[in-house]
Amino acid sequence: MFWNLVRLGLELALITKGLAQTIVVNNHVIHADASNIAPAFAILDASSSNATADLFPGETRQFTHDILANLTNISLTNSGLFAFPDRSAPIKIPEDCKNFPGDSVKFPGTVTNAVFDLLLGGSLIHTKPYASPCFSDFDNQDTAKCDEISKNWFNDSYVHTDDPSSINAILFQGTTCVPDVVNPYATHCTLGSYPTLSVNVSTVAHIQLAINLARNLNIRLVIKNTGHDFGAKSTGAGSLSLWTHNLKDIQFYEDYEEASYKGPAFKMGAGVQGFEAYRAAREANVTIVGGEGRTVGITGGYILGGGHSPLSSVYGMGSDQVLSMEVVTADGKFLTASETSNPDLFWALRGGGGSTFGVVTSMVVKAHPKIRVTTLTFTLSTGKDVLVDQFWQAVRAYFEDFVKYTDAGMYSYFSLNALSGDYVWTMQPWFGPNLTKSQFEDITAPFWKSISDIGIDLKPVYTEYDDFYEAWDENFPLEAWGSNLQRPGSRLFPKENWEDPSKISETFEAIRYVVDSGGLVLAFNVAPNPKGGYPDSAVNPAWRNTVLHAIDAVTWTQDMYTEQIQIWSNMLTYDWGPRWRSVSPGSGSYLSESDYIEPDFQQSFWGDNYERLYKLKKQLDPWDVFYAQNAVGSEDFEMSDYVFGNLPSQNSRLCRKKPSPT
Repeated sequence: MFWNLVRLGLELALITKGLAQTIVVNNHVIHADASNIAPAFAILDASSSNATADLFPGETRQFTHDILANLTNISLTNSGLFAFPDRSAPIKIPEDCKNFPGDSVKFPGTVTNAVFDLLLGGSLIHTKPYASPCFSDFDNQDTAKCDEISKNWFNDSYVHTDDPSSINAILFQGTTCVPDVVNPYATHCTLGSYPTLSVNVSTVAHIQLAINLARNLNIRLVIKNTGHDFGAKSTGAGSLSLWTHNLKDIQFYEDYEEASYKGPAFKMGAGVQGFEAYRAAREANVTIVGGEGRTVGITGGYILGGGHSPLSSVYGMGSDQVLSMEVVTADGKFLTASETSNPDLFWALRGGGGSTFGVVTSMVVKAHPKIRVTTLTFTLSTGKDVLVDQFWQAVRAYFEDFVKYTDAGMYSYFSLNALSGDYVWTMQPWFGPNLTKSQFEDITAPFWKSISDIGIDLKPVYTEYDDFYEAWDENFPLEAWGSNLQRPGSRLFPKENWEDPSKISETFEAIRYVVDSGGLVLAFNVAPNPKGGYPDSAVNPAWRNTVLHAIDAVTWTQDMYTEQIQIWSNMLTYDWGPRWRSVSPGSGSYLSESDYIEPDFQQSFWGDNYERLYKLKKQLDPWDVFYAQNAVGSEDFEMSDYVFGNLPSQNSRLCRKKPSPT
């Protein structure tokens, strides 16, 4: 009884001073808590979508104008921060930086946080970095947990994607909280560019509340699904984050109709990952188009960025498979995007990039018949039996028939490097959808004759599979994670380079130059230009003309001086990049696997589509709620600090660029 009176007295004191959240009931001001404030959503009919597929349960729970009016009527503290915009009123665009913690008492403010969490129903997360148990800074130090984190840091992307804030591109995060296997000199853990707060999204209302709060307070909003992106798009210092990872609903339709399509399809939540989507397709006895990565979010940034696949030479890009999307836009509205509903938005979302036009909650994607697959793997390295010249002759022999391979529906995933001193070429795997071993051998016979003529005894390993799932599961390794000792770039090399012997030679020499200079090349022989055609979308037009997507990566060591690292890092952008661009003028690169400071990224990532994308971005998001590095419209902003002098640090303020003085 005594402590209840003490608590009541404390609450009254806080209310009197305006330091606690309140409501007004029968003209009395009382403390607002979960006993008198329910999560802020109304349940709409599942059939209210403009798509054929019904809404998932979480999509029916929406924040509405009526709910907001109810909160206003009971005078809930700070409820106005969650208001929808008046599109008829002049739009006020902040002229300076996004508000940072400490700039306003309202974010992150005790009262605002409490009200926000009440309206969310308890889904607000105060960030503690994944590696924080290795340090004392967050009062959660735990040696056993730290040992487990250290053991799995680089080799278990499952644990990172299951964390609300962990991202792959820790270099641009600031590397502010990592175990000693990453940085043996680290003594403290700070948030760096990890978000201040995250929302564990399970309903549309969660997204609407967060978007409205971020827009009204001019705070940075980020979206994290899995955190795979090479460009740190899902992190930002002082931000509010939408963690969409747990939107895991999957529904299969045997006979789905949407616009001109009729056939099997899946509706999948935005948090569905590759291994989950492929498993569902196997259970339904069909095939879907996704990436090679196991933990990549298929219906998140993968498809929004275009998404190449082991099946792209047969069926096209991941984004080509989409029939409709459900999305929350910058004004807090929940919309369906499809060929017949908000078609401009639908066009942009397929390839225009994530964290730009809205927050997708689900997609409906095509499914294809079950297919057989044959794979081939091998490793070739220099040594006493293979000279350097022989090694490169073998690689060149493989390059010769890239067009023939993709015309047959093939896809290959290979790497070239000399990081250990010897040159190493790993084919893991050469992927043949709809091909038997005999057909595979016939197509590649000229290559193997060349290998024999060169004098190399190379032993291929063929494997035949009855379905795509088994071939994918056994051949693509779990992706590595979380190194601050490398930086990648990429280029899409056009088919026309293989129609001229001199251009093939120039392309080959540009690739070899990177390896000879100490770089790593990870490449894909792929042609997402299927015989059946592809839909009009924002996907980089360069994808439709390519037969080689190549990634170049520069690496360094922990003990290098900053000046040395800067030299290596700059080599990627200012030496290797220009060489690759010089042999592929007018082409581009893949935005999801690209140079963090890609020159003229607008042309490189979207070509002639960029002008339309930029206009649509300004139309749909005039407040600039959504921002990501190298995203559409990002040229209007800049970070306040840099890594190595020229790499924008996400561990700094996001500010609007000032007009250059004339």
